[in-house]
Amino acid sequence: MSHIVQSLMIEVFKTNIVDKEKAALLIAEIQKKFVNCSATIDLEDCDRVLVVRSTEEIDPQKIITVAGNVGCKAEVLPDF
Repeated sequence: MSHIVQSLMIEVFKTNIVDKEKAALLIAEIQKKFVNCSATIDLEDCDRVLVVRSTEEIDPQKIITVAGNVGCKAEVLPDF
């Protein structure tokens, strides 16, 4: 039996999202616009971290644009 393992691209953003409704809207927009993509937002984190995972390359600027289109701000969190 063989297994095919796809690599997973992950990009992490700091956001200004403060409520569940706005978080749900942003997640829905990201998942609608990007194929094979999932997103989560941790509203309890001080940076209100948005994590985007995809089997395809993620263009951070496109995620930032989608966030702006729904009234949110997002910026890439640098690697440690």
